[in-house]
Amino acid sequence: MGDMLKELRERSKKRKQLLAQTLGVSGVDELRQVLGTSSEVCKRKRDSNEEELLDKSESKGDTSDELVYRDSSTFLKGTQSSNPHNDYCQHFVDTGQRPQNFIRDVGLADRFEEYPKLRELIKLKDELISKTATPPMYLKCDLNTYDLKNLNCKFDVILIEPPLEEYQRTMGVTNTQFWSWDQIMNLDVGELAAQRSFVFLWCGSSEGLDMGRVCLRKWGFRRCEDICWIRTNIKNPGHSKNLEPKAVFQRTKEHCLMGIKGTVRRSTDGDFIHANVDIDLIISEELDYGSLEKPVEIFHIIEHFCLGRRRLHIFGRDSTIRPGWLTIGPELTNSNFNADTYCSYFNANNLTTGCTERIEALRPKSPPPKGKGTPGVRGRGGFSRGRVRGR
Repeated sequence: MGDMLKELRERSKKRKQLLAQTLGVSGVDELRQVLGTSSEVCKRKRDSNEEELLDKSESKGDTSDELVYRDSSTFLKGTQSSNPHNDYCQHFVDTGQRPQNFIRDVGLADRFEEYPKLRELIKLKDELISKTATPPMYLKCDLNTYDLKNLNCKFDVILIEPPLEEYQRTMGVTNTQFWSWDQIMNLDVGELAAQRSFVFLWCGSSEGLDMGRVCLRKWGFRRCEDICWIRTNIKNPGHSKNLEPKAVFQRTKEHCLMGIKGTVRRSTDGDFIHANVDIDLIISEELDYGSLEKPVEIFHIIEHFCLGRRRLHIFGRDSTIRPGWLTIGPELTNSNFNADTYCSYFNANNLTTGCTERIEALRPKSPPPKGKGTPGVRGRGGFSRGRVRGR
């Protein structure tokens, strides 16, 4: 213990010397004068504060001997902010309300209230997606032993939601069988992917950011986007009760890596992908402690972006069964999947949802590559390119 104390004192001494050199003073004594930490300066400040508090107490008739601080406003008077009450980080320290709680218009219902054309675009897209969706199918299976080739289909979109070991220590999940990244990597996802396709992999917020990229490379995908779920706690404000050992910050976000396979370009593949108005952030309420549920908005992002109708959800649950998707996983309670029936929903002419002229006119577009493509034609989809504006 004595050696450790001696080492800490030596470090403190070196830091003070370095700070004195930086501020251009000769020694530690002058450094205290400059920083206002000398005994005389501190005493003057303390006496001044006591007199000020006494005057306020007498003027208000306050007979209390103790001053109780209920927030940080007293200590924020010296900040550079013109209004220290806008310090959301300090507000989080005081109240447990996360800064992301105060971002406006993050819900799906009110996001485009001030943009009527974008609101119309999303409405038309949702109607088209609902009209072209296949009946929901689901298969209860042990993914450790099940051969994914038995699905007998190539998919345009694959969403993977593995029960990571990370969730046990960060979210208190105990009622499920956890998977290591080696097990996830051994899933034969590459064999399920169509020639041009996308994969979305939920990978947590720690080692998964690196291991998820390794999985994408092994399956034959290139990472092209990182969708981040920012978790709010409006309904249940407070500080996390389950901090990891040696953790400095509280984890309030989770990542979903997006990978691409094949050659897919926004400017030429308008029949397969759409550059829409969804962003790479999901801001929604944190779910109950111990829950593995993910925000339903990830399905909206996928369906708005990729027009492919063959969609697969791996590690799905009863709560995630959805029209237009095949859901598989060990947490399901029943099965209705039939490979022949499922494949009968698709043929060479209806692999995508298609598009309408109104949607094409409203949606944001990318310019074509210079010197390529036919003027006035939008890639493989054949929609008019010109500067069309919705009415």
